[in-house]
Amino acid sequence: MNGRTRVRTAVCAAGLVAALALPACSSDGADDKASSMSGGGPAVSEQRAPAQGGAAAPAERQGKDTGAKAPDLGVDQRSIIYTGSITVRVDDVNTAAARATGIATAAGGFVGGDKRNSNGDQGSSDATLTLRVPAEKFTSVVDQLAGIGTEEQRGINTEDVTEETIDLDARIATQQARVDSGRKLLAQAKSLNDLVMLEREVATRESDLASLQAKKRRLGDLTALSTITVVLLDPQAVAEEKDDDGAPGFLAGLRNGWDGLLASLAVVATVVGWLLPWLLLLALPASAVLWYVRRTRRAQPGSS
Repeated sequence: MNGRTRVRTAVCAAGLVAALALPACSSDGADDKASSMSGGGPAVSEQRAPAQGGAAAPAERQGKDTGAKAPDLGVDQRSIIYTGSITVRVDDVNTAAARATGIATAAGGFVGGDKRNSNGDQGSSDATLTLRVPAEKFTSVVDQLAGIGTEEQRGINTEDVTEETIDLDARIATQQARVDSGRKLLAQAKSLNDLVMLEREVATRESDLASLQAKKRRLGDLTALSTITVVLLDPQAVAEEKDDDGAPGFLAGLRNGWDGLLASLAVVATVVGWLLPWLLLLALPASAVLWYVRRTRRAQPGSS
């Protein structure tokens, strides 16, 4: 009995151990499965993360590319008005004028003005030409004009109107939007009063827009075509001297003061000359009255 009891006890113990081991194995399998599933989750997220990052990067670049950019204000992109003047001494004014016209025409420009003078008494003549040439050929045209004869004077001025051009573009765009909105409201007008009021407002906006566009065209003309004033003198002609009254310095101030004194004396002399006849006319009655008063005083008994 004791041997059987021991066998039964051993069998029961083995069964109990097997029963306890079975849930542990199933739970380990479940944990492994769960861990494998949970492990797949990060793998998927890790695979998706680069894709999301790759999509975000182009978006950032696109945001940077589509951002507002400052206007290009390089030297070659600026709006500059060139004006110049040159005085040349030539043998024959008419021939030199024809050559100057040919130089401007060959550069793609034209003659904007032509004024010629001839002094028969002194046998001298001169001509003043106003040439309009493309801005990119301004310097070369001035140099060619200097080669017509003997250059005596040259002056070149520049004016940067880039900011004014940019401001005009912005104002034109804004005004155009206001005109378009006014036209839309005009099309939706339902009463006669609204129609009249909107027509007046649209007309005002269109007038302002036309004024801005005219200014823009004027600036475009001045920047696209430079102006050169050419003075041609023959050997006997006398060049006009510059007015240097505004030049600083002691001599200039002394000269201006002397001229002012002479002008003041001339004014005083004019006033005195105008008053002198009246003074003479009034002096005679005044002298008679003064003589009568003195005689009356002397005739009185108590007067000395």
